[in-house]
Amino acid sequence: MKILVLSDTHGEIDECNHVLKKVDKIDLIIHLGDYSSDVVNVKKIFKLDIINVRGNCDRMDTKTKDEMIVTLKGKKLFLTHGHIYGVKTNLDRIFYRAKELQVDIALFGHSHVPVSITYEDMLLFNPGSISMPRKGSKKSFGIIELKQNSVESKIYPITEFLPNKEY
Repeated sequence: MKILVLSDTHGEIDECNHVLKKVDKIDLIIHLGDYSSDVVNVKKIFKLDIINVRGNCDRMDTKTKDEMIVTLKGKKLFLTHGHIYGVKTNLDRIFYRAKELQVDIALFGHSHVPVSITYEDMLLFNPGSISMPRKGSKKSFGIIELKQNSVESKIYPITEFLPNKEY
């Protein structure tokens, strides 16, 4: 199962749409908040299943959950935007919450800085921001592949899929 992971699109989905056209065989999109309305727009164009959680900039969206746990291909994933867990400062609180929930993967955004760390057999993964990167990072998204006995994750700067644009 190939999952495209996005966060912090902040209403700027043109590049997101271009990237989605170029990524092969996506089974699912996960959007980790900050602009739930972007999820609706992406769904209209690509007709893919999208799971999303609400971010700190989605206060008016009362229908979307702040966090959720989903099980895909036998792996338990914790989805949250991350602001509740102070991920801009450190990953301690999100790690311990994910450990408490006994998940295999914790997905979060909020910091606009990509992170892919495996610690105590748990993947902590932030795809960065496809629209507004911070702290010297590039505009990015992530792909997680759930295989029979493994999880592969990679963060991609969008320039790999849109090489003729300058960022």
